[in-house]
Amino acid sequence: MRLARLFLTVATAIAPNFAVATPPAIITDIAVVQSLVAIVLGDVGTAGVLLPPGADAHSYQLRPSQAAALQQADILFWVGETLSPWLGRTVEGAGLKGHSVELLDAPGTHLRNFGAQEPHDHDHEAEETHDHEAQTQAEPDEHSHDGLDPHAWLDPANGSAWLAQIAAELAAADPANAATYAANAAAGAARLQALDGEIANSLAPVADQPFVVFHDAYGYFADHFGLHVAGALNEGDASAPGAAHLTELRAELSAGAIVCAFPEAGHDPHQLALMLEGTPVRAGEVLDPTGSMLDAGAGLYEAMLRDLAITLADCLAPR
Repeated sequence: MRLARLFLTVATAIAPNFAVATPPAIITDIAVVQSLVAIVLGDVGTAGVLLPPGADAHSYQLRPSQAAALQQADILFWVGETLSPWLGRTVEGAGLKGHSVELLDAPGTHLRNFGAQEPHDHDHEAEETHDHEAQTQAEPDEHSHDGLDPHAWLDPANGSAWLAQIAAELAAADPANAATYAANAAAGAARLQALDGEIANSLAPVADQPFVVFHDAYGYFADHFGLHVAGALNEGDASAPGAAHLTELRAELSAGAIVCAFPEAGHDPHQLALMLEGTPVRAGEVLDPTGSMLDAGAGLYEAMLRDLAITLADCLAPR
């Protein structure tokens, strides 16, 4: 009996030393961010995502269960209020248990403004200057496409910067797994660097081919890989295109300089198809800049970038 009590006393004394660290409860805004977080987490834990497939990141109404999950999260990883003003308002009023991390503010993130198409300069000093200039522009409202372009995940170099920021935040919240988070982020960044080279090679032959997209969301991808986005059917996130814009775009499509036009996942392709009738422009396959048609998880981000490149190259290739 005394021996049993001795074992119980020893077990009680040493139990804290063997306690398994509980990973933080994590919620993300869109599937792309959830994928990046999943890369860093590895087998340690999982991250929820607020937006279901097909939902519009620019305008969404949370269900009560989603609002509750958000409120109880230790960390919210999201692109930022420029992409999702509704989530910014929700965060302000939700009384979060934890804290939010806007990835547009992550160190090393290359930022651009709408309408500022230019080759992406990977020189660190030039990148910092460009970021500062982008950040000092006036903040746009929900219906504007001026100022900061929030679709920054479409530059794979930003994906690597965000992996590092996610790893740092998770390490601060869960020091017991800090080494795992750092290793997972480094491995993910290495894969992205290899994918970057793969995509650059596949798109180099079509770099000078002008194309039109449904939604003005591809500037980061085009800048990074030297592509030529000649216009967008829908220049704003929350407003229909005006008659003057449609007339101008139709004339440009009819002129013969545009090679392809691409519909977008989650949006009715009918209006774009009507615009292309009677023009020499080829209709491309659907672009999916948020990975909404892909299986959620760690592989989604890389698959989304690769699919964009394949879809663009297939249509833009000379015939």
